[in-house]
Amino acid sequence: METKLKSVTATLFLCFFLCPLVFCESNDGLLRIGLKKRKLDQNNRVASQIDSNEGEALRAALQKYRLGGNLADSEDIDIVSLKNYMDAQYFGEIGIGTPPQKFTVIFDTGKPAAIQYGTGAISGFFSEDHVTVGDLVVKDQEFIEATKEPGITFLVAKFDGILGLGFQEISVGNAVPVWYNMVNQGLLKEPVFSFWFNRNADEEEGGEIVFGGVDPNHYKGKHTYVPVTQKGYWQFDMGDVMIDGQTTGFCADGCSAIADSGTSLLVGPTTIITELNHAIGASGIVSQECKTVVAQYGETIIERILAKDQPAKICSQIGLCSFDGTRGVSIGIKSVVEENAHKVSGGLSDATCSACEMTVVWMQNQLKQNQTQERILDYVNQLCERLPSPMGESAVDCGGLSSMPNVSFTIGGRTFDLTPEQYVLKVGEGDVAQCISGFTALDVPPPRGPLWILGDVFMGRYHTVFDYGNERIGFAEAA
Repeated sequence: METKLKSVTATLFLCFFLCPLVFCESNDGLLRIGLKKRKLDQNNRVASQIDSNEGEALRAALQKYRLGGNLADSEDIDIVSLKNYMDAQYFGEIGIGTPPQKFTVIFDTGKPAAIQYGTGAISGFFSEDHVTVGDLVVKDQEFIEATKEPGITFLVAKFDGILGLGFQEISVGNAVPVWYNMVNQGLLKEPVFSFWFNRNADEEEGGEIVFGGVDPNHYKGKHTYVPVTQKGYWQFDMGDVMIDGQTTGFCADGCSAIADSGTSLLVGPTTIITELNHAIGASGIVSQECKTVVAQYGETIIERILAKDQPAKICSQIGLCSFDGTRGVSIGIKSVVEENAHKVSGGLSDATCSACEMTVVWMQNQLKQNQTQERILDYVNQLCERLPSPMGESAVDCGGLSSMPNVSFTIGGRTFDLTPEQYVLKVGEGDVAQCISGFTALDVPPPRGPLWILGDVFMGRYHTVFDYGNERIGFAEAA
């Protein structure tokens, strides 16, 4: 690769400015990236928290080529198959170099190619080379190669990088994004890309991202389009939010919204999210975060205490907290709109850091009593079950879906409904199944807010078209 010796802090392993899993060549001119599904391992809950309390779960690895359905009048279009992990994140595969080396990336319409992320800054450098996306070769694409990736995200994540699909206004160093170069190099018939997410967890096919147009097999009826109101993220004006047809009031005069393929849940103002989670009987699940810390890092924490490591630094050393010189503190998450907002894709929650710090104290006390490792782990798990539940990711009763209300969003004068089965994420099967509310809170003050982020929960229900040429976004019922 031709390397430009510009020192920079990167976002993830490989970051393509502005913007899933094995790709395949199509004779209809479409680039298809298919999404695959993978069951959630309860032992990986801390990994899912990285993107999910953000309830945004671990990204799944790319497995095999897949060709999408037939498209009418679809010359100069690429379709890339995507993989799906727990209906929480979707990945595809691209190639870099000549001959191309394969990398698994997230195609993200919301996450900026920012320098600082919740799990820490990634140091690296700019490079330039050909990038293969499906059967398209984007020439002389600039991107960031990371040489240092601190934080737990990079330990547990199964992706190689992020391929941003936002506007150039939010790219690092004003570099030209991959999507722009596809258009500028005449690789596509239309300056449009579209997402279809398959939310059926029993099917292997996870969905597709189509570059250069839309696949009519993936939606019903016509799209409702709204203009982009502010470039950077795909931001637009949204109307009211309703519970069983009744207004929640807060957005009755309108709110701003972002369509974001890199966010798992539906993110909105605390006022409404509180109403929504109350209506569906949701409660906090901090105890599960605590148990996950114990399951994933319990033995490591015990070893570090026995090795006489400074207890206050242990959680920062294993990547669950940062360190302010005296104690571990929660790693701040850079919002899609401002530094102090809590973006739902890509960081560790306050509860995870707090759970780790409490675990260290509890284990330290037990070791002083000469308890065995097995006894200590069991004892701390019991304490986890007694933790209070703060606001954040919320659990619901899997058996109560039939009594939960529909939730609706007004966009472009049309009502978009979500049923309980569509806004609740189910983890596991049978008696051990857990259900998670698809709603989580983020408060962005005016003039940028109040703001909603319509992530995969919404985009899974509604096929989404990102029309760069006309600077608009369209939604239609997914097929």
